[in-house]
Amino acid sequence: MFRNAVARPVLRANQRLVAIRSFSVAPVRMGEGDLGAPKAGGSAAADSFTKREAAQENLYVKEKELQKLRELKHKLAEQRKHLDELDKHIDQLTKEQGGEQN
Repeated sequence: MFRNAVARPVLRANQRLVAIRSFSVAPVRMGEGDLGAPKAGGSAAADSFTKREAAQENLYVKEKELQKLRELKHKLAEQRKHLDELDKHIDQLTKEQGGEQN
C-alpha cells in the first residue's frame, strides 16, 4: 500500500511535466563525422562508405538497364521474325492469285 501511495502521485506529477514541456523548433545538429551529416566540401570529401554505396547503386542501375535492353532486343527480333513470316505469306497469296507474272 505504501508503494501505491508514493508511486501514484509521482506518476501523476511526471505526466503533468510531460504535458507542460514544449517542443523544440531548432533543427537537429549533426557532427561532421556522423552518418547522414552533410560533408564539408561536398562529394570531394566523401568517405569510402559513401563512394562504395554510390558505386553499387550505379552498378545496379546499369545492370537493370542492360537487362531491359536485352529484353527489348529479344522482342525486336521476335517482331522482325513475325514480320518476315507475314511478308512470305503475302507473297504466297499474291502468287496464288496471279498478281505477279512469275
